[in-house]
Amino acid sequence: MAFAGSLFFVSCSSDDDSSSDGPKGNYDNGVLILNEGGFQQGNSTISFLSKDNILQNNIFSTVNGTDLGDTGQDIGLNGEYAYIVVNNSHKIEVANRYTMEKVTAITNGLDNPRYIAFEDNRGYVTNWGDPNDTQDDFVAVIDLSTNTVTATIPVAEGPERIIEENGKLYVAHKGGYSYGNTISVINAATNTVTATIAVGDVPDAIEEQDGRLYVMSEGKAAWSGTETGGRLTVVNLSDNSVVTTYNLAQTAHPSNMVIEDEKLYYTVDSDIYVMNLTDNALPSTPLFSIADQGVYGIYALEVEDNRIYIGDAVDYNSNGKVYIYSLTGMLQNSYTVGVIPTGFYFND
Repeated sequence: MAFAGSLFFVSCSSDDDSSSDGPKGNYDNGVLILNEGGFQQGNSTISFLSKDNILQNNIFSTVNGTDLGDTGQDIGLNGEYAYIVVNNSHKIEVANRYTMEKVTAITNGLDNPRYIAFEDNRGYVTNWGDPNDTQDDFVAVIDLSTNTVTATIPVAEGPERIIEENGKLYVAHKGGYSYGNTISVINAATNTVTATIAVGDVPDAIEEQDGRLYVMSEGKAAWSGTETGGRLTVVNLSDNSVVTTYNLAQTAHPSNMVIEDEKLYYTVDSDIYVMNLTDNALPSTPLFSIADQGVYGIYALEVEDNRIYIGDAVDYNSNGKVYIYSLTGMLQNSYTVGVIPTGFYFND
């Protein structure tokens, strides 16, 4: 269940912004917060925090009069639409990203969907299939003009985070119920896997910056019996070669990574670390800690507009917390949101 709930968050956001002279709806100019909800509880929700710090919870249900579903996993923003991946409901809810009015739901051709990326009027969604079957994992290809799955791409076990860059898709194989350690490279024009890149154990977050792919791997936990430390791997996308690796201590297991303004942020337990992309070593001390908030493990992280957004799952059953800090670690605001805040998506 821990893996099914996606310990990451990693909080990897999709923020394909559209310019406008004025607000397009009630949920423009702010951040959508996806609250995962408890596995098999059917209590996933979306909160909205406006730029003037007004919070509204449960906006999808409020607008549409229906619940979002079981285990919200990811939101992809593309054009005017939000593609809301609901893992254990095996569907994607498609809504207007600014009004949250439902357009349709994609229910066929998905099986334990995880994360979504976009390229050339197509959506690409990672799917675990049966988590106990190591051979049935795939990436679903969605025609966005019809919102139907038109093809599937078989991939290695446990595909999680997916990003697009220059017509290629990069998929992190966290491993599902097992332990992955690779990135798949998919040619979006042919829907074929063209390369596999070896990284650290349990790759959890991926970002592209200036022709390089940054992969943060959690490592195997102590309870696995073969504990390994986290690792940051930097890949040159021109030839898929590993440029640099940064190894954390064997007992250090990072859970989030974000790149913003040439700086890389990541978390270990309740600590937030930051480094320049040009640094030759990982930082030895954290930027700050949120242990004083009673937070042991940071579930979600994002950095935007000189603010650090942190999601706290609390006890994984009660309503979660969102904390907003300055870039120097000063607490600015805190909010109570839905159960297990798992992702921040900037909706401008």
